[in-house]
Amino acid sequence: MRTVILVELPWGRDKDPRVPLGHASLMAVLKMNDKLDCHSIVQPINEEGFDVRSIFERVKSILEGEKNTVIDIAFGVYVWAEEAIQELLQMLREFGFNGRIILGGPQISYCGEGLEELYPHADVFVRGYGEFAILGLASSNTSIQMPGIHYAGDQDQNTQTSVDLDLLPSPWLEGLINLENQDFIRWESQRGCPFKCGFCQHKEPGARLKKREFLPNRIMKEIDLFCTKNVKDIAVLDPIFNASSQAKNILKRFLSNNFQGRLSFQCRAEMTDDEFIDLASQLNVRLEFGLQTIHKEEGRAVNRVNNMKKVDSVMSKVLKENIECEVSLIFGLPCQTFESFCETVNWCLEMKVPTVKAFPLMLLRGTEIEQNRDAWGLIESGGSMPVVLQSNTFSYDDWIKMAQISEALKSTEGNHPDSISKLLRLAEGLEIDVSRYRPDISVHQDDEEIQFRGISIAPQLAFYPLQLNSILS
Repeated sequence: MRTVILVELPWGRDKDPRVPLGHASLMAVLKMNDKLDCHSIVQPINEEGFDVRSIFERVKSILEGEKNTVIDIAFGVYVWAEEAIQELLQMLREFGFNGRIILGGPQISYCGEGLEELYPHADVFVRGYGEFAILGLASSNTSIQMPGIHYAGDQDQNTQTSVDLDLLPSPWLEGLINLENQDFIRWESQRGCPFKCGFCQHKEPGARLKKREFLPNRIMKEIDLFCTKNVKDIAVLDPIFNASSQAKNILKRFLSNNFQGRLSFQCRAEMTDDEFIDLASQLNVRLEFGLQTIHKEEGRAVNRVNNMKKVDSVMSKVLKENIECEVSLIFGLPCQTFESFCETVNWCLEMKVPTVKAFPLMLLRGTEIEQNRDAWGLIESGGSMPVVLQSNTFSYDDWIKMAQISEALKSTEGNHPDSISKLLRLAEGLEIDVSRYRPDISVHQDDEEIQFRGISIAPQLAFYPLQLNSILS
């Protein structure tokens, strides 16, 4: 017998199932090997009373009860849990654990060379979708050769795993996420993204996927299960739902089940046609459009140019059909100015988009913008989840005003002013609510001000991170 301990520290919401979808998918694959003893530890990092030592004690208890087996401990590493994971690894080594520590997750997948320096206590790193990688690692005492797996001390090939989605068992159909009395879930019908936005991490893990979509039979069975279990609210995690060839059939399946709950989809306006809008209008749907900016220069800088003529047409049709929708924007983009950001916001207001959300740019690890920050003079805040506060085209004072506009948009969702001038009057002097963008975890800071690259930043802004879109919405 071999033992694997799978540790997840998600940023949870009260309505979320206790077991995150990604964690459940890993567990579903691990259970394919009946000679593996699998232990699951899930503890939301933003839950009241979260303590790293309590996680260590839970792992320690398993270690002390499994003394006659080979044990691997695997952690999913996310930006909000970076500091907690580092502390846990050190505690495990100081305790005397000499088995393998395996790290995966976004912080690993999007990191280039130098993983050993960042995580000196880890033995193995997995870049990309980790289901079959973790199964192979946990099932073998020896090194396995698989793209995406890097052993500390070996030459780093910096590759991503390749996963055949057709072979993945469904955590829903396997019963690994309890749906009894569970009104809200997060679901996926595809992985990866066909686009290459410079601020987004979705493209890299999916780069090696020959198929991005799960099997139609699996998807339809999962939909039937959700409807049978009377799930009332489904947030679909697909980076762009209507990029899927199955998008319309998925809507039709929910319709055939007479689904009365709410469905939330992240969509791209340019890929939204009349049939899609007609099907969506027959369901309780929220369409989330990531517009980011209306300006071509800013769009080119981040490889995300919008066809505004098409966007205008689609938004008009969606609003005419009274489909619930929202538009998300980013402030702090390369080439952006305070004035150009106001113009983007004003476009949304004039279109009468009911919900407009604006989030600060975060230089996510391994993204094109993060690697080319100097080209635009992008300057970040401090902390483990920093955001861009200044560039060659906007000042820190401009950033503060853009953040205040974001606050004004938040406070008027569903009833935004009809012009930017009115919104600016509301935004003037608003306090920036940092908690909107980061998990409620303690970060110790004794200084009244933090000097970062020559910029004086209030302590609360030094740890001001970007919304992580579908994870946090």
